[in-house]
Amino acid sequence: MELTKYKRKEDVKREWFEIDATGLHLGRLATRIAEILRGKTKVDYTPSVDCGDYVIVTNAEKVALTGSKMTAKRYYHYSGYQSGMKSLTATEMLQKHPEYVIIHAVKGMLPKNKLANQVISKLKVYAGNEHPHTAQEPKKLEM
Repeated sequence: MELTKYKRKEDVKREWFEIDATGLHLGRLATRIAEILRGKTKVDYTPSVDCGDYVIVTNAEKVALTGSKMTAKRYYHYSGYQSGMKSLTATEMLQKHPEYVIIHAVKGMLPKNKLANQVISKLKVYAGNEHPHTAQEPKKLEM
């Protein structure tokens, strides 16, 4: 009888990947990022262990949304006070905080548990073309 190998967090070998978001559709980009962050692209994937890789996303402000989502999709935040509900359209959000749009989409595709906080911390999103992680020598991922 052959036993199933259970991956431990000490045995995980992490890699760094870089994705250029220019012209990519937000939903398809977010699903691919979520798979890499959780480690589902690896052979020895274990659901209860953070075995994913790091992902760097550049050019976040150039991500594409299909249909009328640029004007119809809204991002809400609540201050906690009466009449404190604020909302921004996707166009306004891409101008003010383009990183948040991608982080919000990826976070929605992760499981709602304690492991998701560890997983989302491996996502690095930048509005421009430059990032401070060149020392990690990230591999370019084509989408």
